[in-house]
Amino acid sequence: MNYTQSTALEMARAIREGKVTSPELVQAAKARIEDVDGSIRAMTALDWEAAMRRAEEVQARIDRGEDMGRLAGVPMAIKDNICMRGLPAACGSKMLLEFNPPYDATAVDKLQGAGAVIVGHTNMDEFAMGSTTETSFHGATHNPWNLQKTPGGSSGGSAAAVAACELPCALGSDTGGSIRQPAAFCGVTGFKPTYGAVSRYGLIAYASSLDQIGPLARDAADCAAIYDIIHGKDVHDATTVDSVCGALDALDGGICGLRVGVPEEYFAKGLDEDVRARVLETAETLKGLGAQVENFSLGMVKYAVPAYYILACAEASSNLSRFDGIKYGYRADEAEDIVSLMSRSRTEGFGKEVRRRILLGTFVLSSGYYDAYYVKALKVKALIKQAFDAAFAKYDVILSPAAPTTALGIGQSLSDPLKMYLGDIYTVSVNLAGLPAVTFPCGFDRDGMPVGAQLIGPAHGDKTVLRAADAFQRATRFHKMTKGGAL
Repeated sequence: MNYTQSTALEMARAIREGKVTSPELVQAAKARIEDVDGSIRAMTALDWEAAMRRAEEVQARIDRGEDMGRLAGVPMAIKDNICMRGLPAACGSKMLLEFNPPYDATAVDKLQGAGAVIVGHTNMDEFAMGSTTETSFHGATHNPWNLQKTPGGSSGGSAAAVAACELPCALGSDTGGSIRQPAAFCGVTGFKPTYGAVSRYGLIAYASSLDQIGPLARDAADCAAIYDIIHGKDVHDATTVDSVCGALDALDGGICGLRVGVPEEYFAKGLDEDVRARVLETAETLKGLGAQVENFSLGMVKYAVPAYYILACAEASSNLSRFDGIKYGYRADEAEDIVSLMSRSRTEGFGKEVRRRILLGTFVLSSGYYDAYYVKALKVKALIKQAFDAAFAKYDVILSPAAPTTALGIGQSLSDPLKMYLGDIYTVSVNLAGLPAVTFPCGFDRDGMPVGAQLIGPAHGDKTVLRAADAFQRATRFHKMTKGGAL
């Protein structure tokens, strides 16, 4: 049987039942990647020898009767900004092209402890700054549904790898929608947990108060299974909190009586008509499953994008200051003094989009502009959080589009950065408020490209949004169509 189109849970079940072995699944993933990734370019670093050794070790333990977990033996990948010993983590940048992490990220450590087999890194926008996976120093990733379109970003490599059936699941990171938007563009499921529910230790930072590791997979059940493994408090990350596990077991609860709010502002001008129609059809499907669906007004939405980019770029300016050509990373040749060494190393090591965001962040943090921009953005962030708190006093989840359009053409966004930033209008507020959200396929546009819907929950309502997405997927089959028309 060809397992490349199976979910991670289906693969793991087949391993436990003796129908297939973990090394056989790794070999199948290798063959699939060699067959299609030359066109997709989702993968950046692969270590098949290490993956095969790992698969053989896990299989031996399973054969001895050890219970390693629900995803033991399943091959998967991690985004290029998540550290793992033995794999270079370049963050899609020339700056870190030869960086080999000396340790494993906590999420990686937990996955390996549960028997997962990590085969390599996936492509991404440089330092997670972008919405198309075109700013990577490794080159652009292409959407499996149409090779002339982007997979979204910044976790576009992870989304494309899952959509192209190269792997059943992958980890990404989400600062302002970087898991959810590419999941929508590629027709897969992407989950951004509550801030602090998953450790950021080993995640190369973009904006520390917004970043969050999460899974991309074929369906919500796989996302729940991965979340159950990687969630929890970590001594290496002071922002983590004790969070409730058992997301996968909670999926059987159904959504009868679930209160679903639909923000009127999210369906105003600027939303593609096909996207609007598919998301509203999703609302009707949820209603048919027993949910109570109601329109409401969610204030502060129009301020989310400017507040997000001020805060994210300010934190990026601070976090990326360590890459100076002296400690580690890219170092320019033939510098005259330490100032020119730092200037040339950063100019040559960072791409255009990263330099743009560092400059913006440095500006808003500078003397004379700190109060005018950065402090005001922090106040807006607090007001956005209050608006969501008020909404969740009445609703269990909020339904919205994941992006205003379906996948854009290669090169379409890079020519107009402001338009690219505005494409994050439905996702950035979730990170500003630290909330959980899941994106899942809900249909197609007139050109046959996937449309994604988004469910947002209150802080630590991770199980609720996953349960609602799973109920929708059990009632429909959009998430089964993940192969991609271009393959």
